[in-house]
Amino acid sequence: MSSTDLRDTRSHVPVMVTEVLDWLSVQSTGIYLDGTIGLAGHATAIHSLLSQRGELFGFDLDEEALDISRSKFRASSPPVTLYHNSYADFPGILKSKGISQVNGILLDLGLSSMQMDSPERGFSYRSAGPLDMRFNSSNGWPASELIRTTAESDLADIIYKYGEERRSRSIARAIKKAPTMQTIADLTEAIRRVTPPNHRNRSLARVFQALRIAVNGELDNLIKFLDCFSDSLTKGGRIVIISYHSLEDRLVKQTFRRLANKGLYKILTKKPLRPSPAEVELNRRAKPAKLRVAERIA
Repeated sequence: MSSTDLRDTRSHVPVMVTEVLDWLSVQSTGIYLDGTIGLAGHATAIHSLLSQRGELFGFDLDEEALDISRSKFRASSPPVTLYHNSYADFPGILKSKGISQVNGILLDLGLSSMQMDSPERGFSYRSAGPLDMRFNSSNGWPASELIRTTAESDLADIIYKYGEERRSRSIARAIKKAPTMQTIADLTEAIRRVTPPNHRNRSLARVFQALRIAVNGELDNLIKFLDCFSDSLTKGGRIVIISYHSLEDRLVKQTFRRLANKGLYKILTKKPLRPSPAEVELNRRAKPAKLRVAERIA
């Protein structure tokens, strides 16, 4: 059994799946887009509500996750069409297939447990392995190369901007002074040297988040998507976005507000919805999730 097969057998729990289905208000004959399909947790639930005339499209940069999704939908009806592309590129790709609008869009901007627990991917400071952090391991620079080629001041800016870490200057200095920076252990040791024990895990999480965002251009992709999605929903169509940190949530909130002020969209969640205490107890990684919904009205 391959590593992908092994990971496919692990339990994958999609975040706030009941809320997603309720707010998407899935029509059986509608066309839906899961822009971050991952291991297909939400997509499977959406697909179960579609008739033979419905359609579901999924996008993801993680080829390993897409392979798992393909295996889940291989014999499905209606078929699910998957793309190894960023969700930000969806309008042009769907238009090339003759589709200009969809009935619903979902983005879950979090990492899957498979990604977090995979030592060779380098996403978590709790694992061991190379300092990579790429969603698409065949494209772009790994985190180790980003660190090597980035000046100390610029690295500090990345850590502060994307991680909101107030010790960004001292952490960047320690990282650049480290004799080697090729593994997760190298990075965690550099951070350990300049952070107090009682705040260390928070600093580690923030630095890893910041580097992951920079390596994958996550905020750039989100901004590109938020600038282009509005014409791609039908009137009455809904968009559901689940974010996991304040930078993402702020961008989503501002975009929904701008579209509402133009009279194009109605914001259906005045405040972001949060996972229930029962869900958080079962899935601790759901705790920071914030879900926002908007509906096209013109």
